[in-house]
Amino acid sequence: MPFKNIKAVPRKENISVSFLVEQLRTKLKLDIHPCTSESFSTERKITDTDLHRPGLALAGYVDLFSHQRIQVIGNSERKYIDHIGEDVCLRAFLEITKFPVPVIFLTDNNSLPDSFQQIAEKAGLPVFQTPMETTRFMFLVRDFLEDQFAVQTMVHGSMVDVYGVGILISGKSGIGKSEVALDLVERGHRVVSDDVIILTKKSNVLIASPTEINKHFMEIRGLGIVDLMSMFGIRAIRYQKRVEVILELSLWDESQHVDRTGLNRQRTSVLGIDIPTINLPITPGKNITVIAEVIAMNHLLLHYGYDAAEAFQKKIQERISDKKPGSPVIQRAVEYFEGDLE
Repeated sequence: MPFKNIKAVPRKENISVSFLVEQLRTKLKLDIHPCTSESFSTERKITDTDLHRPGLALAGYVDLFSHQRIQVIGNSERKYIDHIGEDVCLRAFLEITKFPVPVIFLTDNNSLPDSFQQIAEKAGLPVFQTPMETTRFMFLVRDFLEDQFAVQTMVHGSMVDVYGVGILISGKSGIGKSEVALDLVERGHRVVSDDVIILTKKSNVLIASPTEINKHFMEIRGLGIVDLMSMFGIRAIRYQKRVEVILELSLWDESQHVDRTGLNRQRTSVLGIDIPTINLPITPGKNITVIAEVIAMNHLLLHYGYDAAEAFQKKIQERISDKKPGSPVIQRAVEYFEGDLE
């Protein structure tokens, strides 16, 4: 099996509020709230991928307050403050600021009352505003946090995008992984990464990407390093792709058992995610590039509900069960050639 003894790269323990704001300021249309100084503390750290809406905390119940999470105040919380009254909620907000809350985001162009602003400023609690609707805002921030805190690992191989299907080509060093990837580029497909591949587990999906050093570069033994983007253009590369199939290349071995029907499908567990795996023995004259394209197209057929191996097995079983005494099991597909003698 490929990728034995994979070790996950330790996930980040935290990210700073300033880093999150810097990365998402434009996308989320963030503005600094009047109570937040331009030089707000960068010591505030985010350690949790989940977000929290402090409705109960504003009502005064903080026993189970998820203070370590990003706090989001939207229309519901703001209208609750107006409904109950600022003076009533002020004490509850003061209690909130006593916790090490990393940051507060105000969605839907909401703002804090002046008295709340003063308390947040005194506590050094950064507050930001966005015109974005709450649900959309939380989805984007949670996606960013899941990416930042995702589990990662590093593997050796070539990652390609063939007809939109992510194929991770594995095998022993020197077996020809890069050459297959290069041939696929010539046929109009794209390379994600060659040699070193970073795998990231995000939302129970395995995403492959290159490193900052090897992106769009490839090593061809006997030739050296080639720059795919300079040579073939932007159409030849991409910087991330979901891993959907692992293609393991191996040298032909007469004693090796090879699945010939496709009914007994192998799977490889990578970071806890099972990926369909195809073991392909290499023999002289075998066109691995074309087979890789067929693998991608077959995966698409399986995705849309058609299994060629099962369909073939079903036809055999039906033929055997319908066989009449004395009739052959195997017959021509066409009973009459209609004079086609050329």
